[in-house]
Amino acid sequence: MPESTRVVAVAGGSVTVRTGGGGGGPALVFAHYWGGSAGTWDEVVRRLAPGRATVRFDQRGWGTSRELPGPYRLERLADDLARVAEECVTGPFVLVGHSMGGKVAQLVAARRPAGLAGVFLVAPAPPRPPAAVTEEYREALSHAYDSPESVGHALDQVLTAGPLPGPVREAVVRDSLAASDEARTEWPLRGIAQDITEAARHIEVPVAVLAGREDKVEPPAVLRACLLPYVPHATLATVPGGHLLPLEAPEAVAGASAGFLAGLRG
Repeated sequence: MPESTRVVAVAGGSVTVRTGGGGGGPALVFAHYWGGSAGTWDEVVRRLAPGRATVRFDQRGWGTSRELPGPYRLERLADDLARVAEECVTGPFVLVGHSMGGKVAQLVAARRPAGLAGVFLVAPAPPRPPAAVTEEYREALSHAYDSPESVGHALDQVLTAGPLPGPVREAVVRDSLAASDEARTEWPLRGIAQDITEAARHIEVPVAVLAGREDKVEPPAVLRACLLPYVPHATLATVPGGHLLPLEAPEAVAGASAGFLAGLRG
């Protein structure tokens, strides 16, 4: 079933939401990484079971949501995600968050919204900031998306474990540059260092974490130390790949999400 779009009102304006499917079982509500877009999930969505309900959008300050006003802090992004789920899903749903979107998803899950059945985290930013997230690291990271050249360097040296197909790489560069200045720097300068462990402890639903074995941003060891102790009932699995698993290993992400959904039914 082809996707359709709808407009959802959020603080200060609205977001354009892409919805698809509508068959039985929980809907998947996606939140992309810092630098991503709704399109980050294209190849994952294409590999889902036919009819699986999906909901995705560009987060505040990015892509089609670029003109939405700040603040762009995690709590506001969580407000937006919760609002989209409330407006676009009528039954149970699973939050699917990647990297920054994973941290946003944790905040929403901690609010225990009606209908939330589970959380599927893909290379997520953990609730407790790792020791490596120093002020110097954050300042350097805030310049990763300054230009096409800096995005390319981040892709080749940090974000991926191998080369992306040409069209995918071009889309990633475009997405990384399609942000307001405030949104582009909020995550590296502040959001990545925000400790949300107290909120994460309030998550009651099942949580599955998928990590890339070659991930240099959120390696499995960091997630074991900085996420698993704080998120009740979370389990961790690893697959080959770097930090951009929805783009590097969409088949693995789709397959792991299907397994998670099957477990919820059980």
